[in-house]
Amino acid sequence: MPLTAPAVDISALPVLCVDLDGTLVKSDTLHDSALAVARHHPAALLNLPGWLLQGKAALKRHLAGVVKVDVAHLPYNRELLQYLEQQHATGRPIYLATAADADIAHRIADHLGLFTGVLASDGKLNLAGKNKLAAFRSQFGDNFSYIGNASPDLTLLQHCKDPMVANPTPGLRAALRKARIAPVHTFNETASPLKAWLKAIRLHQWAKNVLIFLPLLLAHLRAPGLIVGAGVAFLSFGLCASATYIVNDLLDLEADRQHPSKRRRPFASGDLSAVAGVIVVAAFLAASLLLALLVPYVIAAISPSSSLLFPHKFLLWLGIYFVTTLAYSLRLKRAVLVDVIVLSGLYTIRILAGSAATGVAVSTWLAGFSIFFFLSLAFVKRFAELENLRERGGSTAGGRGYHVADIEQLRSFGSASGYASVVVLTLYISNLDAAQLYQHTNRLWLLVPVLLLWISRLWLTASRGELNEDPVVYAITDRRSLLLGVVVIAIVLSAL
Repeated sequence: MPLTAPAVDISALPVLCVDLDGTLVKSDTLHDSALAVARHHPAALLNLPGWLLQGKAALKRHLAGVVKVDVAHLPYNRELLQYLEQQHATGRPIYLATAADADIAHRIADHLGLFTGVLASDGKLNLAGKNKLAAFRSQFGDNFSYIGNASPDLTLLQHCKDPMVANPTPGLRAALRKARIAPVHTFNETASPLKAWLKAIRLHQWAKNVLIFLPLLLAHLRAPGLIVGAGVAFLSFGLCASATYIVNDLLDLEADRQHPSKRRRPFASGDLSAVAGVIVVAAFLAASLLLALLVPYVIAAISPSSSLLFPHKFLLWLGIYFVTTLAYSLRLKRAVLVDVIVLSGLYTIRILAGSAATGVAVSTWLAGFSIFFFLSLAFVKRFAELENLRERGGSTAGGRGYHVADIEQLRSFGSASGYASVVVLTLYISNLDAAQLYQHTNRLWLLVPVLLLWISRLWLTASRGELNEDPVVYAITDRRSLLLGVVVIAIVLSAL
C-alpha cells in the first residue's frame, strides 16, 4: 500500500515573507532601473541629485516613473522560485516584502502569480530594516517567516520564525554567526566570483590588443625599450578595453537578458553586482591612465636613443578609443552600417595606438589592409548574429536595426571587404617597399592563398550558422585558424 504524506495544517504555518533585491532576484532592481535610465533617458540622470535629496524611497519612485524594468527577464533565483511554487501549491500565504518601489514589486508579483500580497516602498517610506519589521508586525503580528540576503535583513531574521536566506552576503553570514542564528534553509545560486570577473573583463578579447605590437614587428625593430614600452601600452589598452566591456554590459542589461546566450553574462545573470562593476571600471581606467603615462618614461629609461618625439601621443589614442567605445555603447551600435564602420575602426585604432606608443609610423599599406580586413570581421559578426537569429525564428535583431532579410547584403559587403584586403596585400608585396624589409619577397606571395583560405572559411562557417558571433573567439579557438597562423609566421620568417 503506497505511503502518503501527512496533511499540512496551513493555518499553523507562519506567513512567508520574501525579500526581492538580491534574494528573489539576484540583481538589485534599483541599480537595474538606474542603468535603464542611463541607456534610454540619459538626460534624466541630471535629476538624480535632486531625487536623492528627497530620500531613497522618492528616488525609487522617480526612477520607476521614468523606466519600466522588464520583469519577465530578471535573473530570478531559480532554487528559491521553485520553493515558493511548492509553498504556493499548498495554499500557504506568501508576501513579497521589499524596499523596492511598489510599482516594480507589483509588476513582479503579477508576473509570477505566487504572492498573496505585496509590501513595498511607496515613495515616502523606504520599507527596509526596522520599517519592514514594523510593517510585518502590524499585519502579521509575530507569526511570519522571512527570507533575506543582506545585512539590513538581520533585524527581520532575528524576529521571525524559521529564518531563511538566499545568496547571503558575507556581511550577513558573519552577523548571523555572531547572533547565533542558523537559517533553516539557504537558497544558493551563485557562480565563482573569480570566473565571473574573468568572464566580465573578457580576458580573451585582449588578443585584439596584440595589434599594438604590429607596427613594431612589421618595421623589424628590436630595441628593448620599444618592446617593453609596447608591452606597457598593451596592458594599458587591455585594462581600458575591459573597462569599456563592463560599461557596455551594464548598459545592455535588459537586451542581454533577452538573448539566449548573452543572458549568462555575469551582470545580466546577477552573478556580479552593478555597483561592483562601476568600482572596477573606475579602478581599471585609473590603472590604464597611469600605465599610459609611464610608456614614454619606460622607453627612455631602457633605450634612451629611442625616446619618443611625441611622448604622450599614445594617451591621446587611448582616449579616442575610450570615447569612441562609449559612444558605440550608448548610441552608435544601434545605427545600421555605422556600427560596423566603428567596430572595424576600433581595430585600426589599436594599430595607431601601437604606432604612437613606439614612435613607429604606420605605412599606408598597413592602414589600407587593416581597414578592409577588419571591416570584413565586423560584417561577419553582424552576419553571424542575424544567421543565429534566423535559426531561432526571429526577424529583427533587438536594438541593432538589422533584419534577417539583410543577411545576403551583409554577406556581400563583408566578403568583398575581406577580399579587398587581400588585394592590398598583393599590391604591397609587388611594391618596392616590401623589398626594403624582406630579402625574399617572392615568398610573401604564399601569404595570399593562406589569407584567402582563412577569410573564405570564416564566411563559410558563418553561413552555416556555426560561428558564435565573435570572429576573435573563433580565431583563437579554432585549430585550423591557429595552424594557419603558424603558417603565416613561418612564411614571414622565411622571407626575411
